[in-house]
Amino acid sequence: MEWPRTVDDAVALQERLRTQVITTSAPDLRIDTVAGLDVGYRSNDTVAGVCVVLDAKTLVVLDEVVVEDTTDFPYIAGLFAFREMPVLLRALDQVTVAPDLLVADGQGLAHPRRFGLACHLGVHTGIPSIGVAKNAMGEFEQPGHARGSMSDLVLDGEVVGRALRTQDGVKPVFVSVGHKIDLDRACAEVLRLAPRYRLPETTRRADTLTRQAASQAGS
Repeated sequence: MEWPRTVDDAVALQERLRTQVITTSAPDLRIDTVAGLDVGYRSNDTVAGVCVVLDAKTLVVLDEVVVEDTTDFPYIAGLFAFREMPVLLRALDQVTVAPDLLVADGQGLAHPRRFGLACHLGVHTGIPSIGVAKNAMGEFEQPGHARGSMSDLVLDGEVVGRALRTQDGVKPVFVSVGHKIDLDRACAEVLRLAPRYRLPETTRRADTLTRQAASQAGS
């Protein structure tokens, strides 16, 4: 597809596509495979897109792809998707195992226009998607100490996600719906993907691959 070249066009596309976001789960939604997606920057305009597919039950890596590309879309808060989507879609297109869920290292509905990267990925591909961010977009009260504790993430007076404690006493992650999944199910899937560490295994593995790609570029 032809991606927007200007900020105004990008904002207009987000405003149009956000009406297509589905925030409920299909009654028969089954998630056996999960893809983690992340982007590493080798330079200001050279990016590496990563897609790693895991078995949702065992967390064994089933396939992983790293794709390099360039981007000339400006680095603007709220519009990161237009720098990262093209290379992520190329990586997603190359994996040999179809994922049932996309986990973006970023935001979904927790976004000024309620259309973060996870929403854009989900609407574009039709695959259920969630955003799992390391930092909050909005305000929240600290959840309880125990794994599985959570609290609402609020932006402009609206609940846009949850602060979720994935391990006892560790800093929470911030979960928001991307597309075709409800918030309760999204949080349950993140907990399933994070049995030992703060970040889900999809994000951990994708982070490792992006760091390796950057290291190889600098060697």
